[in-house]
Amino acid sequence: MKATSISSHESTFRQTGIDSSGTKFILTDETVNIGDKAGGKITLVDCYKQVADKSYYFEEEHPKERIVLHYTAGYLKGDIAQLSRQSSEVSVPFVIARSGHIYNLWKSKYWSYHLGPGAIGGNTEMSQRSIGIEISNIGFLRRKTGGLLHTIYSNNDVYCSEQETAYYQKLRSTYRGERYFATFTNAQYNSLLLLLRFLTKRYNIPRTILPEAKRFDAFKSATEAKNFKGICSHVNFRASGKWDIGTGFDWNRVIEGLKVGL
Repeated sequence: MKATSISSHESTFRQTGIDSSGTKFILTDETVNIGDKAGGKITLVDCYKQVADKSYYFEEEHPKERIVLHYTAGYLKGDIAQLSRQSSEVSVPFVIARSGHIYNLWKSKYWSYHLGPGAIGGNTEMSQRSIGIEISNIGFLRRKTGGLLHTIYSNNDVYCSEQETAYYQKLRSTYRGERYFATFTNAQYNSLLLLLRFLTKRYNIPRTILPEAKRFDAFKSATEAKNFKGICSHVNFRASGKWDIGTGFDWNRVIEGLKVGL
């Protein structure tokens, strides 16, 4: 899909509630207080299947010690479909669209697997004690002849041209073998900051972020993973096979934004 088409794609889901598999969701805006010293409100879009289904998460409560950021490597309708597959038990409570809408698939006090087999510290324990946030983003891109950038899914799946610099970043050095990444939108950063402020206050999670030297690498041991309390990303739990959230993500913007309300 071309980057210029994503807005229409997301608007259609917002209007119809139908994901890429044809499943219908009931979308309801819910505005709640953020609760920190800065105050303010956040609007979540409750996103529940029209035909009730709780099979992709567990209605079990565990203490929440960290928030883990992901990107979806897809587009919103497919993201919702993938994260709500019946009996998959692989999901997250929040998906942030490029428009900035925050889709809330289930209550964040519950849990689902989101780190994957072999996750450092254990997929079950780390998933139970963390809140996953997926940011809708196609991920890394590859350059083809003629200055076009395409997705990993097909050489013909053109995302943008090299002239459309608002839609991608060319990294100074490769990250896990890749150099081009789709950008996140300002609306996504703004919504993410509101959501992080809300969740850190609600669950008493420190607004700690790994130092830059460790930010894009996997934890060295299960003990290090279990001892970390704060905000991190999927790559910190997986030494290979995952790229999210990667060096194309503006952690400094998040660090500055999280100073609000302390």
